[in-house]
Amino acid sequence: MLTYRNRLHLMAGLGAATLFGAKAQAASNYPRRPIELIVPYAPGGGTDLLARAFAEAAKPHLEKAIGVVNRTGGAGAVGLSEIMAARPDGYKLGLGTVELTMLPHMGLVSFKAEDFLPVARLNADPAAVTVKADAPWKTLQEYLDYAKANPGKVRVGNSGTGAIWHLSTEALADKAGVKFNSIPYDGAAPAVTALLGGHIEAVGVSPAEVSAQVAAGQLRILGVMADERLAAFPDVPTFKESGTDISVGTWRGIFVQKRAPDDVVEILREAARKTANEQSFKDTLKKLNLNWAYLDGPEFSEQVKAQNATFATLMKRIGLAR
Repeated sequence: MLTYRNRLHLMAGLGAATLFGAKAQAASNYPRRPIELIVPYAPGGGTDLLARAFAEAAKPHLEKAIGVVNRTGGAGAVGLSEIMAARPDGYKLGLGTVELTMLPHMGLVSFKAEDFLPVARLNADPAAVTVKADAPWKTLQEYLDYAKANPGKVRVGNSGTGAIWHLSTEALADKAGVKFNSIPYDGAAPAVTALLGGHIEAVGVSPAEVSAQVAAGQLRILGVMADERLAAFPDVPTFKESGTDISVGTWRGIFVQKRAPDDVVEILREAARKTANEQSFKDTLKKLNLNWAYLDGPEFSEQVKAQNATFATLMKRIGLAR
């Protein structure tokens, strides 16, 4: 004869099995409707262009289309917060950037890096210093010498306070012993537009985000914060070559709410792997001068964890942590 406690255990077990079965069925039918891919920055920047390239290349690998939605503000905080707070069903993804390991240390957001589940890294790019083609500085050293002689006079645009391109400028200032006037925008594209309009003297964004203007002869890249010169810009020196030992950059990848069902995550991982390896996707990134840098979820998770710890230390040292 079943005791009252045993009956409760049996009923709980049956309820859990029913719930598990419902989740498994939901996952096996995933996706049943279109998927949103949230981009935390303005249209036209590197993150936005990457997201749209991914959404297009993913069409053969998911039964429903991915729609790109831009949610700007707060150096990515608005869009990243929406991803973190999303229903954990896999229908709202995020094109996350390195900022999700940085913003929490500034006390500007309610989320932590651990609130996101990495699905796949798609891209990684270094920071660069870019000026107008008619700027008086022809070399990185001339630029730094001027900044040192004129503290706070050089206005450098970035993609938002606390964003990686802001941090790259502050890290350079710390390393070179100079002071810049950092100007935040809602993404790299508005910062580049401001530079073209003469409202600022430089931008600290990635080479890909200025490549079209460089090719048109409007802008000039003085240096890249990478360990080696970039294949797309072989004539641009690294900062290390120019005597300033600094290497800073971003990564971009697909994230999902951390409580998303395992089966859904596996479907997304497989789709992301196939999409990242589509030749059309690689070709598009090459045209955009975005560096293809695929990593599967588990390996990507390790990088996110390591950089979260690194930025916690660095941002405290340069006075950006709260």
